[in-house]
Amino acid sequence: MTASATVLAARVARRLGSAVAVLLGAATLAFLTLQLIPGDPVSVLLGPSNAGSPEVRAEIAREYGFDRPVADQYLHYLGRLLQGDLGQSYQLQRPVWSLMADQLWPTVQLALAALLLAVVLAVVSAVATAGRRPAFRAVASVWELISASTPSYWVGIVLLTVFSFRFHVFPVAGAEGFASLVLPAVTLALPLTGVLAQVLREGLEAALEQPFVVTARSRGVGRTAVRLRHALRHCAVPLLTLTGWLTGSLIGGAVLVETVFGRPGIGSLVLQAVSAKDMPVVIGVVLLSAFVFVVISTVVELLYPVIDPRLRSA
Repeated sequence: MTASATVLAARVARRLGSAVAVLLGAATLAFLTLQLIPGDPVSVLLGPSNAGSPEVRAEIAREYGFDRPVADQYLHYLGRLLQGDLGQSYQLQRPVWSLMADQLWPTVQLALAALLLAVVLAVVSAVATAGRRPAFRAVASVWELISASTPSYWVGIVLLTVFSFRFHVFPVAGAEGFASLVLPAVTLALPLTGVLAQVLREGLEAALEQPFVVTARSRGVGRTAVRLRHALRHCAVPLLTLTGWLTGSLIGGAVLVETVFGRPGIGSLVLQAVSAKDMPVVIGVVLLSAFVFVVISTVVELLYPVIDPRLRSA
């Protein structure tokens, strides 16, 4: 086995160990949260009428294991997770996996569209303004600061008011067709764009001061070509790291955006579950978010040596 292959195998093993630790921590935290939340899960299962007799309540508690010691419930819970069983929804009486599978695709569509739009806008903004006149840089910085700090729900309401209610360009709600995806994707992408563009511009300006830029310019390469073909590559690692981290947080941002635009998805599902205290669904979404974050972090770390050959032996 070559030295590079050994380093890669060690890196993969380290990431898998970290992934297992993160997922176990998320599962344990979700279980403890379920135990600490006030309220009786049997009452939630009985619904608004809550009219079960003591015998019925005891039977429900026995069937779901609520009458067992907490340690036994925790071990049983971990055992079910190892078998891929996230339990059943209290309210809908359906497997949590089935509920999440039904709502996953609209959220994936929204997250991918927002991520692609954010990266494109950030690269355009940073390449166009890095090392330029202070006035251009100041205007771009103000725009990025506003986009990064403005609440998503407020941006969504403004976009709905202007482009849906006023000019009727995009639909008000739903997830039918490409037009229904535009405003939610823009709403979710703007905060990411502000953060990514600021980091990318600083990296570009540092790269433009390196000797290789002078060498490229002396060969007659244009300023824009130098930025795109040479300087941008030196910023790829921090941009990839930040993009991966922000992607892991997109499910959290989708909760508000899907609610504002009346879209189906994981965000809407978890919001309904929290309102109904349907904790198996909430725990399932928490574990899904942790899994997505772990997968993205692992892929990002494995891409480092591909982008920067100097990291292959690190």
